[in-house]
Amino acid sequence: MEFDKTKNFDQEAEILKVLGHPVRLKIVAGLCTKECNVKHIWECLGLPQATVSQHLALLKNKGIIEGKRDGVEVHYTVVHPLAKKLIEILC
Repeated sequence: MEFDKTKNFDQEAEILKVLGHPVRLKIVAGLCTKECNVKHIWECLGLPQATVSQHLALLKNKGIIEGKRDGVEVHYTVVHPLAKKLIEILC
């Protein structure tokens, strides 16, 4: 086996770091199957709304998820292909 010292894994490492938290992993896994809003996520996970919002903000900031506004609600979906692939492998 050869090691490629020219390959940069910075983006992959960052995605793995963000998904390394169990709550964020659950959120991304859920969003891979269905687009939904914050209320639905925190109700399903049984977590406080503020906690879920913090995790969603980080996932959005890192480009893993995207939110689309629908009136007063924001519906989230996974947009990063590597995150989707990792969830497929894990699930």
